[in-house]
Amino acid sequence: MMTTLTVTTRGQVTFRREILKHLGIKPGDKITLELLPDGRAELRAEQPKGTWGALRGMLKDKGNGARLSIDALNDAIAEAGAAAGLGQE
Repeated sequence: MMTTLTVTTRGQVTFRREILKHLGIKPGDKITLELLPDGRAELRAEQPKGTWGALRGMLKDKGNGARLSIDALNDAIAEAGAAAGLGQE
């Protein structure tokens, strides 16, 4: 897919909704722009970085007080990641 964008007099560019959707970017997300040789650039959706607190909250009600196996923890993490839309290419 090739798209042409227009730069405003203020040096700003607006990305169309379908481009943001293709990149997996939602309102409030951040993007990274890597400047490459020959005047090229690479734009990517920044990958969210989780915290231990978020991981703890994600697993909070998964064990009902019981100790969880590594497999159960991995399943809970995968479920939460899928619910958050992570791992989609």
